[in-house]
Amino acid sequence: MTEGQDGPHTIAMPDAPALVVGVRDAVWMTPEGEVSVLDLAEATTRIGAGAVPFVCHARAEASRLGMPGMAALDLLELFAFVRPAQFCVPSATGLAAAMHLPVPTTPTAAAATLMAAAHSLLAELTKAADEPALPIAWAMVRGGWSWGPVVLRALGAADEPPTRTFGGGLRVWMRLPKWQDRPPEPPAASWPVEAVEARAQLVRLLGAGAEDRPEQMRYASHVAAAFQPRDHVSEPRVVLAEAGTGVGKTLGYIAAASVWARKNHGVVWISTYTRNLQRQLDRELDRLYPDPQEKTDHVVVRKGRENYLCLLNYAEAVTRADTGRGADAVPLGLMARWALATRDGDMVGGDFPAWLADVVGPRLTIDLTDTRGECIHGACDHYQRCFVERSIRKARRAEIVVANHALVMTQAALGGGDDHHLPTRYVFDEGHHLFTAADGAFSASLGGRETADLRRWLLGAEARGRSRSRGLRERIGDLAADDEETTAALDAVVDAARALPGAGWRQRLTGGDAIGPAEAFLAHVRQQVFARARDTGLGFDLECDVRPPVPGLVGAAGTFDGALGRLGRPLVDLLRRFAARMDDDTADLDSASRQRIDAMRRAVERRAISVIAAWRAMLRSLEGETPPQHVDWYGVARRDGREMDVAFHRHWVDPMRPFAAAVAEPAHGLAVTSATLRDATGDDDADWASAEIRTGVRYLRVPPVLSAVPSPFDYPALTRVFVATDVARDDPVQVATAYRELFVAAGGGGLGLFTAVHRLREVHRRIAEPLAAAGLKLLAQHVDPLDVGTLIDVYRAEEDTCLLGTDAVRDGVDVPGRSLRLIVFDRVPWPRPDILHRARRDAFGGRAYDEMLTRLRLKQAFGRLVRRLDDRGVFVVLDRQMPSRLADAFPPGVPLVRVGLRDAIVTVRDFLAPVSDPAVPRR
Repeated sequence: MTEGQDGPHTIAMPDAPALVVGVRDAVWMTPEGEVSVLDLAEATTRIGAGAVPFVCHARAEASRLGMPGMAALDLLELFAFVRPAQFCVPSATGLAAAMHLPVPTTPTAAAATLMAAAHSLLAELTKAADEPALPIAWAMVRGGWSWGPVVLRALGAADEPPTRTFGGGLRVWMRLPKWQDRPPEPPAASWPVEAVEARAQLVRLLGAGAEDRPEQMRYASHVAAAFQPRDHVSEPRVVLAEAGTGVGKTLGYIAAASVWARKNHGVVWISTYTRNLQRQLDRELDRLYPDPQEKTDHVVVRKGRENYLCLLNYAEAVTRADTGRGADAVPLGLMARWALATRDGDMVGGDFPAWLADVVGPRLTIDLTDTRGECIHGACDHYQRCFVERSIRKARRAEIVVANHALVMTQAALGGGDDHHLPTRYVFDEGHHLFTAADGAFSASLGGRETADLRRWLLGAEARGRSRSRGLRERIGDLAADDEETTAALDAVVDAARALPGAGWRQRLTGGDAIGPAEAFLAHVRQQVFARARDTGLGFDLECDVRPPVPGLVGAAGTFDGALGRLGRPLVDLLRRFAARMDDDTADLDSASRQRIDAMRRAVERRAISVIAAWRAMLRSLEGETPPQHVDWYGVARRDGREMDVAFHRHWVDPMRPFAAAVAEPAHGLAVTSATLRDATGDDDADWASAEIRTGVRYLRVPPVLSAVPSPFDYPALTRVFVATDVARDDPVQVATAYRELFVAAGGGGLGLFTAVHRLREVHRRIAEPLAAAGLKLLAQHVDPLDVGTLIDVYRAEEDTCLLGTDAVRDGVDVPGRSLRLIVFDRVPWPRPDILHRARRDAFGGRAYDEMLTRLRLKQAFGRLVRRLDDRGVFVVLDRQMPSRLADAFPPGVPLVRVGLRDAIVTVRDFLAPVSDPAVPRR
């Protein structure tokens, strides 16, 4: 170890090399500063011989070396321990930026940065007065933490731990504050927001000296119309507001929403679709609430229960670590550090860095949230410290709740859900995604995964060695004590639930050994799919129509329907007994017991009774016709050649119909906004009609206020759009060559978008090494072991990095500046021609519907190119079959130019050269 004195305690740097892995080789730097460039095989040999190097993101580096489980000193682990609930981009560049170190520009400099970052972080520990850090560090050391000895020295630890148990230092839940119930909030008033009030608030938010932005002022004035009082029930005030990129719509609607909230002592829910926008919106609200405590009091980020750290799950994981000689002690220690520092306990966004899930481990991350819906509410020892319950209560008295579309729709469909009441005012940002979100929220699926999940929810884990999974009897057994009817109903539920698929159902379906009525039905579904689907041997998802059925399928559906009926009846009996208990024992039930009974009643209704009712309706329809408002199909989901699920699916042809009924009509006002609400055919009436279809307002009795504020950007000067006419889109060699040369011509900053994962992987395989040789880093969704959010964070931070991705990247990327200066589509992003799309195509206009969706996708992607006045960008489609009529997807004055690949490469090189280079002409 190398030692130094940076504070009251000693810094002891590990005597270890630093390692930075590239595509073809790796940089290896010794503690003395000697640098070697090794091929990957040699780097693997050194690590295999016992070297434990400094790395950044061990899982990613191990994947590049082909060494799962590689021993390493991961700087992200140290960062997460020293600076819990703080973000950094998971790369040497990101660490340098977060810690104010020189930003590395070469792999050698990156290796030096790792060593400097380690020293800096350990120095922070020597100066920190952080009481919980030491017992947590001891627990992690006893679990084999590679950073442990130097961290203990930096913290000034004694030679022996204060306790011999692993779990002592990890029981951090006792340090978390308890929430306290408050009286119900009175209803909000109904005073309107005038346009002048919204503009005045916007001026305050922008602050003194802000540039004049007339488009933003006009937008804020228009959005204010959604905050007028309604005059009749089920007739909300609705605004559809399209705001071009650069208008500043976020602050525009925050201005109007915040005026209404304060004026009426009410709450406005602002709903988004992507986690990136939720984070961005949370940051923007710092302008409205510059004091952190005031923001904490008035702003709540709400997500589904499954997004938050469950303290009961965490406590049980600590117990397992204690009894299992330190298993999971290191990741649990990192989680303990985060739990004490987090603002709201959100593990899917918020102050939980996306890369921390990789460091902790995806399995443990999932186990620590309530993904199984097993919450026991008031019976939980941690109920009054629960992050979810705290956020629910805060949301009742907040001014702004930042939510997501799925949560809003689920809450509305359930009449308020955990919150018991719904807001009267909404802003839906990313409104172009409402259709997709509603499609997911209001659909039904009867498959192996869903039915097995219901069995597990009712019966609990049935196999030894499984992680904790409580069954219904364990969750409510004490509520059934001394009540024969409740006990009998619970026994009947447990018995009937065994008709659902148990462990091993996938293997039995593929092997033809189905057990029970559920698996028998699914086996017939699988038979029909493989008999009638196209291209069954390619490894993709398969589907087929439900009619005509194969022999025996309808009979199997009837038998399964009967089994579900036998399960549903005792569940209804349980609800009846819960209601009776609430009534009969009113005088004896304390508040916690009442809350628990009520929560379990709602859980049984949502998780079981309503789901079973939907499944039975689907099964019964197989004897007749599918309801005209729905579309049904059978599917087999496959991943990497393995079958993952067999299911009977039902979707609404138009999911905005239930959205209008469940969300829009009960509201008093809502604003739906996006940069891409309308189609771009050139016919204004038709373009707004497409927006009304996609947002559901055509089902409302009162027409919406329509607002379109164009972008202030000079797109003809700042952008170019090309279709390459000499690239054969079905030839992977030509497509990969085009990507390679375009990315090199741009000097990086390229985003490659694909309509199929297998084509993305093929291009990545062919261009990763040539780009590395050209000094360009390449990231890829479905290739790199990073989630989409982390990939985008790295891409945004490293100006000359390139990224390959699919729809999730297109919709989630927000990268101002030169980091995104080139977008390349592998082909025209037509809608996938599946059975669901076929039904909607018939309902919404045939080919015109296809072209509308495609123009909107192109429009959305193009909007990512220019985010600031000094941005420049080129958009290329490698598909000579792109119809000219799709050119309306791009702003007026930006022509769709058909050129050969060589000319596109030359233009990309010249047009995107840095402005500071006067020798390079602009074309």
